[in-house]
Amino acid sequence: MKIDYSEKLKKLPPYLFIEIDKKKKEAINKGADIISLGVGDPDLPTPEHIVKSMQESVEKPANHQYPFGAGLLSYRQAVCDWYKKRFNVNLNVEEVCALIGSKEGIGHIHLGFVNPGDVVLISEPGYPVYNTGTIFTDGVPYFMPLLEKNNFLPDLDAIPKEIAKKAKLIFVNYPNNPTAAVAPKEFYVKLIQFAKDNNIIVAADAAYCQIYYDENEKPLSFLELPGAKDVGVEFGSLSKTYNMTGWRIGWVCGNKEIVSGVLKVKDNYDSGVFQAVQEAAITALSSCQDCVESNRKIYKERRDVLVEGLKKLGWEVSLPKASFYVWAKVPKGYTSSQVVEKLLDEAAIVCTPGNGMGKSGEGYVRFALTVSVSRINEAIERISKIHW
Repeated sequence: MKIDYSEKLKKLPPYLFIEIDKKKKEAINKGADIISLGVGDPDLPTPEHIVKSMQESVEKPANHQYPFGAGLLSYRQAVCDWYKKRFNVNLNVEEVCALIGSKEGIGHIHLGFVNPGDVVLISEPGYPVYNTGTIFTDGVPYFMPLLEKNNFLPDLDAIPKEIAKKAKLIFVNYPNNPTAAVAPKEFYVKLIQFAKDNNIIVAADAAYCQIYYDENEKPLSFLELPGAKDVGVEFGSLSKTYNMTGWRIGWVCGNKEIVSGVLKVKDNYDSGVFQAVQEAAITALSSCQDCVESNRKIYKERRDVLVEGLKKLGWEVSLPKASFYVWAKVPKGYTSSQVVEKLLDEAAIVCTPGNGMGKSGEGYVRFALTVSVSRINEAIERISKIHW
């Protein structure tokens, strides 16, 4: 029997982080002592009080049944309360839907609003799922380059009017993966007006909003700005904030009609989020946040060691204000892919090629701060021995 994949599946580029993980495992199998600075998966454990909450919830028979719908009322209320405390944003439970990780919702939102031929505006370099969902719905991706000269913000004025009028969705992500940029209030004000003028849904990815390094410069929520709920939604995640990547729990919140559209898609594709995980997530959101502050201190130390080390070796790199990524320019004369290969082959270091997340990422590599300070120091030592 001849197996023939669908045309949509054939259009998909290889999923970057799966490919990186594959190369890492191949090197390990050859005996390499890999220092993995590639995939953004926290090495820190899920806080003990969250794990204990999960253990207790798993024992409840009521949590063993289908968790249909938008999520537990108590979970959605916890998200509302968290938004009020963190951003002073007022939400009600009908404006929140539980997700099996924010990635799931980001991929599914296209199915609710994009018809074949509709344009989707995508920040690039960026999270591959923005484009994947576009391909699966026969949408037309229009990539908005994130350039250093624009502080890694999309230039909305550069989008042709005929493209803007055909667009259904625009994806933005701050704090940004991979550039680590943070969006100012002025950008969101302009984005909201742009969306209103062109009848475009804003999909704001805020997965890294709790990883920041200055209490006086906390990243904003898109929903803090007047008019935001008229035009869009925000995706949140517990993955990076509470070291819960494997738990698969997040949310989409904001405009009630848009949230409802995502829920309708989910009702036909999955059966909801495991209720025990939702209850553990309530514990995470509503209990003491010292664990989050502890994470920030750890990532800050790692950030400072890596950035200082790379600078001493002559690399051009800025000190990120948020996220747990360092976005570094590659040595002169090399492409992103060449540097990644050289680091893997000669130093057993895994990182992410900037161009793997979009063509505007060419000339950069992304390092994830997901190993200890001692391993980062070792990585710097290994890099220092490479002949560039």
